[in-house]
Amino acid sequence: MTSKHRVVIATFPDVDLLDVTGPAEVFALANREGGPSASYEVLLAGPDTGAVRTSAGVRVLTDLTFDQVGTAIDTLIVPGAVDMSPSGPTARIDDDVVRWLRAAAPHAGRIASVCVGAHLLAAAGLLDGKTATTHWSTAGQLATEHPRVRVDPDPIFLRSGRVWTGAGISACLDLAMALVADDHGEELALAVARQLVVYLRRQGGQSQFSVPLSRPAPVRRDIDELRAYIAENLDADLSAAALASRMCLSERHFSRVFRQEMGLTVAAYVEAARVEVARRLLETSDLPLRQVAHGAGLGSVETLHRAFLRRLGTGPGAYRRRFRTTA
Repeated sequence: MTSKHRVVIATFPDVDLLDVTGPAEVFALANREGGPSASYEVLLAGPDTGAVRTSAGVRVLTDLTFDQVGTAIDTLIVPGAVDMSPSGPTARIDDDVVRWLRAAAPHAGRIASVCVGAHLLAAAGLLDGKTATTHWSTAGQLATEHPRVRVDPDPIFLRSGRVWTGAGISACLDLAMALVADDHGEELALAVARQLVVYLRRQGGQSQFSVPLSRPAPVRRDIDELRAYIAENLDADLSAAALASRMCLSERHFSRVFRQEMGLTVAAYVEAARVEVARRLLETSDLPLRQVAHGAGLGSVETLHRAFLRRLGTGPGAYRRRFRTTA
């Protein structure tokens, strides 16, 4: 590491603005909160010097051309850009960035992609044999175009050796704070989170979506209203029979309608919603598991364990040890 920790952020035409400015702001706040011990130096690099128009229309100025960066790179950050098509967003591959990455990556202490920047890392061959994430909307594209990359579209960010990949948009803040924590510990990262007025610093293994956001919006208004009822009454009787009675439908017809609208059974949806609340309690409190189970509507510690193992592949105790965050 140099006397200052040199962070180089790649820029190119139509790059997503927050992908560039989000990490830069995190490192600037780390310098302010951490004092001389942090000493991040953030530089923007691009194919040419001068103004670069971002996806938001706002222009940023590069400090260096790619050729001027040299080999002194402690952290190399690669943001992304998308093109819109009738089938949805498509990650843009900038050939200048890909060529530079192939040359610069071997000299970087660590490499991190933000959002669809993972596609640029993959195009440069830097994700082969690794597990990576990206924005959920282009995860399919990444998996199809780069079969040697193990794509996991769910986490907020992932680390595979010295290569980090982050999910979409605001997750760039979580990724950058994780890099700060990796350098200087959790205390400084949480100080930055407080300055950003972030509710909590989300850990990498957490999902990009809450349960309601992870499901398609129902067409039927009564099912949408039922989702709100479930979220607000997780400790109530939420069996298919009880919810069918509330909807004034037969249990068989209700179960068929719910699955058609939501894409999963009533029991699976309710359990996912309860596990999500349990996760929040484990992340943000020291409540005993018995109280966590009760607060999430799971009833008992045994039910809590079974639900966590089924949905997350780990127990609630292990989950808390990994993701517990103090404010």
